[in-house]
Amino acid sequence: MSRRPRRNHSPAFKAKVALAAIKGEKTLGERAQDYDLHPNQITTGRTQLLEGAAGVFGSEKSSDEPAVDVKTLHAKIGELTLANDFLEGALGKARLLPSAKR
Repeated sequence: MSRRPRRNHSPAFKAKVALAAIKGEKTLGERAQDYDLHPNQITTGRTQLLEGAAGVFGSEKSSDEPAVDVKTLHAKIGELTLANDFLEGALGKARLLPSAKR
């Protein structure tokens, strides 16, 4: 018995099968036979469609991430730049940097 090559189904085909599964006019086994799929594939597609259906009508924008405060970020960049410059100068005077500015 030879194995059938792996098939890739288009999103349109998956949507058609999932919608047919939601309608429930036929049993899962009959639907699997009609589309030549495993019943688990149909169940997975149906679940994905039901979970993602809210996204079709627009999703609410959730503010999980706080708004970026540019002034705070610029202040932090300046603070870190000063610290780096200070350390570079101190290590350069102590001749601990390989490319110290002299």
